[in-house]
Amino acid sequence: MSLIFEKQIQVTEQHIDGNNHINNVQYVHWVEEIAAAHWDFVKHKTEYPKDIWMLLDHHIQYKKQVYLNDIITVKTYPKAPEGIRQPRKVEFYCNGQLVVDSATLWVLVDAETQKIKRLESDWLEKLK
Repeated sequence: MSLIFEKQIQVTEQHIDGNNHINNVQYVHWVEEIAAAHWDFVKHKTEYPKDIWMLLDHHIQYKKQVYLNDIITVKTYPKAPEGIRQPRKVEFYCNGQLVVDSATLWVLVDAETQKIKRLESDWLEKLK
């Protein structure tokens, strides 16, 4: 299994701001949305299917504007864990060009105790 997860989104009026391009807040929403969708897709293959991810840190770089009716491809993948932190990349492409690049840090939280879990350093290898 590949660790890359992707989906396509067609830009609609609800995504557009007063400058006639995608609102920056919309990208943040999509970053969270695709991370959750990816986890829902793979969690049954892990030792942590009932646990939840909490966002700690988010960096986003806007490279090009995207407009109404454009179709964007959103790709996400986890990177190697950093202690209790799990880095994740989210990339947005339009017409084959990278338009937005995001790097986030997450922690896994036990759904029952609400305490942060430390993941095994090789936990991602088990998903391949």
